[in-house]
Amino acid sequence: MKRHSKLIGGILLVSGTTIGAAMLALPVSTGAAGFFLSLLIFVLFWALMTYTAFLMLEVILWDKYETNLITIAKKTLGFWGQAITWFIYLFLLYALTTAYIAGSGPIVIDFVYSLIGYRMPEWAGTIPLLLIFGFFVYKGTRSVDWANRLLMLGLVIAYVIMAVFLTPHVNFHLLSYTNWKEIWAGISVVATSFGFHIIIPSLSTYLDRDLHKLKKAILIGSLIPLAVYIFWEFLTLGIIPLDGPNGIIQGYLDGANGAHLLTAFLNNEALAMVARFFSFFAIVTSFLGVSLSLSHFLADGLKIKKTRSGRLLLYFLTFFPPLVFTLTDPRAFLSALEYAGAYGVVVLLAFLPALMVWAGRYYENLSSETAFRVPGGKPALILVIVLSLVVVGIEIANNVGLLKF
Repeated sequence: MKRHSKLIGGILLVSGTTIGAAMLALPVSTGAAGFFLSLLIFVLFWALMTYTAFLMLEVILWDKYETNLITIAKKTLGFWGQAITWFIYLFLLYALTTAYIAGSGPIVIDFVYSLIGYRMPEWAGTIPLLLIFGFFVYKGTRSVDWANRLLMLGLVIAYVIMAVFLTPHVNFHLLSYTNWKEIWAGISVVATSFGFHIIIPSLSTYLDRDLHKLKKAILIGSLIPLAVYIFWEFLTLGIIPLDGPNGIIQGYLDGANGAHLLTAFLNNEALAMVARFFSFFAIVTSFLGVSLSLSHFLADGLKIKKTRSGRLLLYFLTFFPPLVFTLTDPRAFLSALEYAGAYGVVVLLAFLPALMVWAGRYYENLSSETAFRVPGGKPALILVIVLSLVVVGIEIANNVGLLKF
């Protein structure tokens, strides 16, 4: 059993990094296409992102020592590759932090209203996340780790309760709806939901660079979120109607999340409260990890020391820009996840790994001690690059108004 404990830990590390607040946006962003087309998109992006995770593993194993994404980019793509990777990584962390701040507001507002009947102003809904959980980020890694363990336990309990009690309410007629014209609407958010690659350098160290265990951890660890997402989609799209003031389409236009829409259709206040807790736990667990990474990234990049004044400056730099975007864009939750998916996750975790492997294999002639090489050769790398550019192109067309979902 002890022999397999690290492998189990690695699998949970991958799946825990993957599952987060983006899961809440999946029903809203993909629901207009219908349940079965959503599953098709899920499987395709799972395959794409898992393949590119193995590409990143190949690159990681070229170096005998622990390394990170920025270092890898410099080694394979040179100075400009490193600079572009640094910028996109920063953009991704800011976009995700924005999404989590924006997503927490409606949940807090609904929670307070259900308890005391007072409707808070929209800007006030973000205060608990920034003051309470932002304080853990201010204190550092140990505080975040302690809080995250408790919140993950709450997330699992809330998910199981929802799964048990919501399943009987599923309307299979709603699940039969299909609209091919809307299949592209959710691809950016789906891409965000399968991004775990940043953890691979740490995973390789944790599993002692054991190739067999690393391959298993990535494959199994990525399949768990796929199963969780499919069942979540089954519950939400089987309960939330497409049309109406709290339907999927209006939720997409408003930038709402799936759990928030669910509460509008639950007559049982206890179940509605469980849904609120589930969505809040999902957002806060993601918020803690991403904002802590952003704080560390800024500290390293700007050479800010962890003194009291330095931590206060990092707190301001970490949270003020996302807060401004949250307060100025009513659709900030979904918009930030869409930006993060197309311009962050797809470029950073799919497009760039393919370029790194191409440069390392065919120009630098790099190889690892294990001689691990992801199958597919140049055709597979070209396919990944083309698909990445297509996703980015669709999001650009959507942003400038050429596409209307």
